[in-house]
Amino acid sequence: MTDTLFELHRARGPFNAAFFSLFGPFIELNVRKHKRRVYASLPDTVVELGAGVGANLPYLRPGSTLVAIEPNVPMHPRLRAGAARRGVKLDLRDSLAERTGLPDQSVDTVISSLVLCTVTDPAEVLAEIRRILRPGGTFRFVEHVAARSGTPTRALQRALRRPWAWTFEGCSCERDLAGLLRGAGFARVEIEPYRLHTPFVTFNTQIAGVAYA
Repeated sequence: MTDTLFELHRARGPFNAAFFSLFGPFIELNVRKHKRRVYASLPDTVVELGAGVGANLPYLRPGSTLVAIEPNVPMHPRLRAGAARRGVKLDLRDSLAERTGLPDQSVDTVISSLVLCTVTDPAEVLAEIRRILRPGGTFRFVEHVAARSGTPTRALQRALRRPWAWTFEGCSCERDLAGLLRGAGFARVEIEPYRLHTPFVTFNTQIAGVAYA
C-alpha cells in the first residue's frame, strides 16, 4: 500500500466514528423495532461483532458484560464511555470478526448490526460465529442487503458501490446475506426482510433475524 493510500485508509476510521456518533440516533430510530424483537432477553454475557460506538448498548441490561469485537480503534473512546453510562462491563478487543480469538463453543449469544456488509469474507465470519457458539446458542442480526435484481434500488446500489465501500470501510450494498446465512450450517435460521424509508436509499433494504447453532 502506498503512503497516500495508507493515509486515506487511516482517515476513514475517525470519519466513521464521527459519522456514526452523529447519525447513529437517526439510524437507530429507523431500525429500533427490529432490534427490540431480535435482541429481546439478551443473556448476561454477549459478544458483539463490530460494536462501533455502542448503538446496541441500550439492549443490554446494566451489570451485563459485552465482549466487543471492534477493530476500528477510533470508535473505542465513545464505546467505553457509553458502556460506563449504561453500567455495562466492557471487554473490548480490536480483533477482526473473522478471528475473534474466543474459544470453541464458549458463547451463548452473538449479535451484529450493519457489520456483515463490511467484512472481507462474510462466510468466514459466519463460520467463526458457529465455531464460538455453544449448541443451542443464537446469532442475532440486523443487516442491510442487496435489493431485488432489476429494481431501481439495486441499480443505485450497483452505481454507488465503489464510493460507498470506500467511504464506509468496505461496506457492500450488494451482498445476499440472507442466502449466506441460510447456507452457513446453522440448525435453523429465521429471517425477516423489510425496507426502511430514509435518504440513504442504498441502505434501505434490510433483514433482521436469529440463527440457531
